[in-house]
Amino acid sequence: MRSHLGRTKLLAAALALAGSTVVAAPAQADANPYQRGPDPTEASVTDAKGPFATATVTVPAGGGRGFNDGVITYPTDQSQGTFGAIAVMPGFVSPEGAIEWYGQRLASQGFVVLTLDSDNPFDLPGARKDQLLASLDYLITKSPMKDRIDPSRLAVMGWSMGGGGTIEAAAQRPALKAAVGLAPWDISPPLGSVTTPTMLIADDTDVLAPTGLMAKPFYDGMSKARDKAFFELKNADHFTFTTPNDTIAKYVISWMKRFVDNDTRYDQFLCPTPTGNPAITQFLDTCPLK
Repeated sequence: MRSHLGRTKLLAAALALAGSTVVAAPAQADANPYQRGPDPTEASVTDAKGPFATATVTVPAGGGRGFNDGVITYPTDQSQGTFGAIAVMPGFVSPEGAIEWYGQRLASQGFVVLTLDSDNPFDLPGARKDQLLASLDYLITKSPMKDRIDPSRLAVMGWSMGGGGTIEAAAQRPALKAAVGLAPWDISPPLGSVTTPTMLIADDTDVLAPTGLMAKPFYDGMSKARDKAFFELKNADHFTFTTPNDTIAKYVISWMKRFVDNDTRYDQFLCPTPTGNPAITQFLDTCPLK
């Protein structure tokens, strides 16, 4: 009888342990509180519309301090918690419309995105850096979307001189989670001060920000950036970045997801270093990602 009771108790204990293990498994799967959206696929990171429905709100001139105006594109879903936020800056003498398409692509993947007009179309990278950082401060303190944003998960992005401003912003504010420079133009950005995970995207026929003079030396010079990436588009030019492009979108989305959301599901698109893409002439990064 004692033997039978002992076996019964052991069986009950085993079942209780198994039950606790089954309950704990989903908690482990959901250990990242910043993960948003379904598992990514090649189709999802190149789709013009991601899994989140979006809406927009205009920020008029004077709506915030330290920057001009812009458009906030944001996910309408409020069931998954707050989102990371990204400020995007255009290039020399270029309007917000030149980088507008990034707002829709990124917001539909689960980010609040502010695409900007510069204060002055002739602003140099240093001024664009100040405006990027000021616009992030506005997003988390004054904007109508402030309650939907996690203020600890912010990023910057820019094209041409906006890309130079992006590098300078990352150098000045190391708490930023990610930065992406598109055909970045700058004279002497503080590369050695960049620790933020930074991706630089160039093109192979650029005469305004030649890869060999700008993006590639900038990548090499970011010696303190533990996580960095660089790639060059084939048969592209400086203005390729102003119209929707699935290759650009794929890696921008993956970079922002990986570092703003800490979402390792996107490692598959970044590591090992992508090869064999006919749209890319060269791709460098610091795999493995941390």
